[in-house]
Amino acid sequence: MSSKLKVLQIIPKLGYGGAETGCYDLAHYLAENNCLSYLVTSGGELLKYVDKKKVKVIRLPVHSKNPIMILLNSIFLTFIILFFNISIVHARSRAPAWSCFLATKITKRKFVTTFHGTYNFKNPIKKFYNSVMVKSDLIIAGSNYIFNHINENYTKYLNLKKKFLVIFRGINIDYFDPSTTIESEEDKLLKEWKLNTGRKIILLPGRLTSWKGQEVFIEALNKVNIELGHESFYAIILGSDQGRDIYKKKLLRLTEQHRLNSQVRFISHCKNMPLAYKISDLIVSASVEPEAFGRVAIEAQSMEKPILASNIGGSNETIIKDKTGFLFESGDSEALSKKIIEILSLDESTLKFIGIEGRKNVIKKFNIEKMCFSTYSEYKKLLNANN
Repeated sequence: MSSKLKVLQIIPKLGYGGAETGCYDLAHYLAENNCLSYLVTSGGELLKYVDKKKVKVIRLPVHSKNPIMILLNSIFLTFIILFFNISIVHARSRAPAWSCFLATKITKRKFVTTFHGTYNFKNPIKKFYNSVMVKSDLIIAGSNYIFNHINENYTKYLNLKKKFLVIFRGINIDYFDPSTTIESEEDKLLKEWKLNTGRKIILLPGRLTSWKGQEVFIEALNKVNIELGHESFYAIILGSDQGRDIYKKKLLRLTEQHRLNSQVRFISHCKNMPLAYKISDLIVSASVEPEAFGRVAIEAQSMEKPILASNIGGSNETIIKDKTGFLFESGDSEALSKKIIEILSLDESTLKFIGIEGRKNVIKKFNIEKMCFSTYSEYKKLLNANN
């Protein structure tokens, strides 16, 4: 069966987000496990790293939400499925999922979806658009939080005969490994970011958007300064504004207002994220809306760093409270500042214990190998169900 398994994954763009990296990792895992792996996408920075000898890449405008383009994509996908004799079609986003839904109906192939986010809806039309993610033969939720969200909001669209389960997202623990960074590279990054030794470094990774909580973070830093003084830490706000110029200007004004200019660094990109984690003393995830999964918390734990995250969404599942990391009241800058002060004052042995337990937690539950193996196993069960 495994030698005949042909899987086609469809994702709008292959960037560096959680859904995209998961798609990329699974595509290569399948190829390395005696399957034929196909990938349809419109492009993306991660595309250049795909091993074309292992994974067949087909470019289509599957990022488009235009109804006509969705219909055209379904026709293209129908031909691709028939030409390559695809066994399973796996969609990871709503617009391409509609194309896949139509194509799999025509070709009578198995359809799989991964529900990666909460997908906002303000009216019944938008909710119906989102519902395509539960119209598949196998529905995968990336966390228990997402599983519950689907049950609460999409019950009328769920077919109880279809399989619906949680497969936690995973990360590459060999890439996010504290032993792989080189000291000279660490020194180079400290110099590049103009960070002098002797101060604690607090890192907040994530694209610049209001729900990621950068404003709450800056407010909390101001309160930390009042307690500890201006010489106690540096803070790195690491992430692209993705064209949100007004929001970035707002953050810069807030930083200036609190006289944090000499302590806060805004960095748009970092090619080596393990290195960014390694030079930091504390990682913060300050989201004011629930994270579907929260990759930052996992990456920080894998790098044996203390993580402090909002007590909403996926972080409640990925962090073992006060053992592998810490939680604070979402949106509360006072609570965040108190926790930052508490963690910065912890002794080395306590921090080392938290780091070791954090990495153990990730290896056990959120390892990319585990995610890929679980998905591959479900593919086989899905095909065997009809045999």
